[in-house]
Amino acid sequence: MHITKILTSWYSDNKRELPWRRTKNPYYIWLSEIILQQTQVKQGLPYYEAFVSEYPNVFDLAKADEEHVLKLWQGLGYYSRARNLHASAKFIASELDGEFPNNYKGLLKLKGVGDYTASAIASICFGEVAAVVDGNVYRVLSRYYGIHTPINSTQGKKEFKALAQEIIDRKNPADFNQAIMEFGAMQCKPNNPDCLICPLNKSCQAFLEQKVSLLPIKIKASKPTKKHFNYLVYINNDHETILEKREDKGIWQNLYQFPLIESNKSLTYEELKTMIEFKVNDISLFNEESIVHKLSHQHLHTKFWIITTDRLPDKGISVKDIHDYPTPILIKNFIDTFKF
Repeated sequence: MHITKILTSWYSDNKRELPWRRTKNPYYIWLSEIILQQTQVKQGLPYYEAFVSEYPNVFDLAKADEEHVLKLWQGLGYYSRARNLHASAKFIASELDGEFPNNYKGLLKLKGVGDYTASAIASICFGEVAAVVDGNVYRVLSRYYGIHTPINSTQGKKEFKALAQEIIDRKNPADFNQAIMEFGAMQCKPNNPDCLICPLNKSCQAFLEQKVSLLPIKIKASKPTKKHFNYLVYINNDHETILEKREDKGIWQNLYQFPLIESNKSLTYEELKTMIEFKVNDISLFNEESIVHKLSHQHLHTKFWIITTDRLPDKGISVKDIHDYPTPILIKNFIDTFKF
């Protein structure tokens, strides 16, 4: 039996019951695909349900305040996804009268939608023969066919896309795309897959050649840079603190944080004190050891300095309202722990 039929048969027997699989409404499929980019189903599911509850259709999402969208997204990371989601909702609502593009090329024009997401929506919602290629698909194809081309190389992306397009079920592209992704997530796992019960093991090159743990091949990314963050947590006599909105074009754009001092090394109490040109009552370090927050391209070694003062150096907010603001998970975790 060909890999295409094996995968679709396996999927019909083993697929997980997920809410976005009970619809072909492009809004819900789009929402699920954006949330599940770089996010596992277990983590993304409650966010999907929260967004559907809060914004049942694209017009509701388009009318939403961006800060509220970011707050609902808080904890998922890669916040550009949320900003692009909101921007595309506005475009669809105002420019397309709420109608999603009904083909791969049209979907690619939406902000935040690339080859994978456009293929998924086009095939699932509109039956277009557009093969998806994500991390799960790379893994299944590289192992089954014994392909050693790095999956994150330009050549690899072209090679795997062409192969996926070649084996897709042209009569049922929606189920095939979901089948190969589900197979990679549940059966052909990254580590220690149970190959003995795999329906593809009779013809899987990696299994036959005992190379399952070696595939797929990925070019190693450059070593993350190291940064030192010092957050200044001001608290005045009126139980107010300061949160600043990040306006720069970084990953935390439009999120809120405490006033920040970046340094090229870990700062001592005396060093930090000289950097604060404002009369304060007391400065204390919340965490003796730096909290290391790992991002894909940098590791943030973070300290939170608690600063009590009679009055704030800038406009403040009541600490009881602090949970209303969208913040990076690094800040949220501190707020939850400190409890003001």
